[in-house]
Amino acid sequence: MSLDDLRYPVGRFERPAHMNDAARAAAIAVIADLPRAIRDAVKGLSPAQLDTPYRDGGWSVRQVVHHVPESHMHAYCRFKFALLEDHPTIKPYNEQMWSGYGDQATAPVEASLQLLDGLHQRWTAVLNVMTPAEYARTLHHPENGDMRLDQVLASYAWHSLHHVAHLTGLRQRRGW
Repeated sequence: MSLDDLRYPVGRFERPAHMNDAARAAAIAVIADLPRAIRDAVKGLSPAQLDTPYRDGGWSVRQVVHHVPESHMHAYCRFKFALLEDHPTIKPYNEQMWSGYGDQATAPVEASLQLLDGLHQRWTAVLNVMTPAEYARTLHHPENGDMRLDQVLASYAWHSLHHVAHLTGLRQRRGW
C-alpha cells in the first residue's frame, strides 16, 4: 500500500462545483453519523493501540480522535459566522501544532468522543434547518479562497470519512 493510499484512504478532497439537495443530505448524514463511526473505530483499543500511528510518520489513533472534534469545532463556528455575517474571513489554524500539543498524547479519548457527540448534535441541527440560499452563503478562507457553505459541508463530510478510514484501515491492517 502506498504512502498516498495511507494518507488519503478515501482519496483527496475535490471541491464540488455544485451540490444539489441529495448531495447535501448525504453529506449531512455523514456528519450526523461521525460520532458513532469514530466510537466504533476505537472501541476496545488498548492504550498501546491508541498510541499507534495510523501510518509511518502519521498521527496516533489518539491524536486523530482528538483532532477531529477540534477541527469540527472550527467548522461549526465557520458555519455560524458565514450564516450570520456577510462573507467573513475565517481564521485558519495550524492543525499540526494543535495535534502536537502535549494534551494530545495523554488526554483520554473519551473526552473528545463526548465533545464530538454534543458538537455534532448541534452542528447537525444547524445543517438541517439551513435553506438552499443559506448553503450558497460564502466565507473567505485565507488559504483556500472563497467557498460556499455547501462546499465547506462537502469538505467536512470528506474529512469525517477520511479520518474514520485512517482508524479502520489501521485496525484492518493490524488485525485488531
